[in-house]
Amino acid sequence: METIVTTVTKELQARSSAEKREIFPRFFKTGKGEYGEGDKFLGVTVPHVRAVAKQRKDLTLQEIKPLMESEWHEVRLCALLMMVEKSRKADEKLRKQLFDCYLSMTEHINNWDLVDLSCPTLVGEYLLDQSHERLYRLAQSKLLWDNRIAIVSTIAFIRKGQLEDTYALCDIMMQHPHDLMHKACGWMLREAGKRNPQRLYDYVDRHRQGMPRTMLRYAIEKFAPEERASLMKR
Repeated sequence: METIVTTVTKELQARSSAEKREIFPRFFKTGKGEYGEGDKFLGVTVPHVRAVAKQRKDLTLQEIKPLMESEWHEVRLCALLMMVEKSRKADEKLRKQLFDCYLSMTEHINNWDLVDLSCPTLVGEYLLDQSHERLYRLAQSKLLWDNRIAIVSTIAFIRKGQLEDTYALCDIMMQHPHDLMHKACGWMLREAGKRNPQRLYDYVDRHRQGMPRTMLRYAIEKFAPEERASLMKR
């Protein structure tokens, strides 16, 4: 009898594309020394992975966990999307189990798409009515993906008009060594700016001398051209 890992892998392989299988390793930076080093791809697009996840959303957490240890990127993504689907109608007990399970496996949530498609729901939405202290611990982690989970999860807060943690975490990670974090922080600042444009302008104006250029560029993307030009000047 085949395992659920084998079954799900076969279901994804049936939707794979040879073209995507060739493109994805370059797109997700899997070369030696790159952030996705060694990852392997079946060549399945997100909509197709999501379709499999919806079909398998009734799997238990114990059945999902082995999927997270797969060598295949899309199998891990499918597991995360199953967890997202399960959370949509979950009671408080299951939401807590999903949250704890998710944060116990962050070494396998090891690329930006895996983080971005899962943490806003499984971490951010869960923490809306909880202490946000866990995000600050993730921000101090030595693992890049923990750091990205911390900041991207705040999009759930931003959607509710809660901006404090986004700015506080950007302060903490302002000088992060990795460009992926500069992009993530800039993205969240831009989202916060949609809620309060003046606050974003003041924050960027105050920090623009020390803010990484990528972070600054992402943060002010929606500003008027003349404002962008002014703020990009050292």
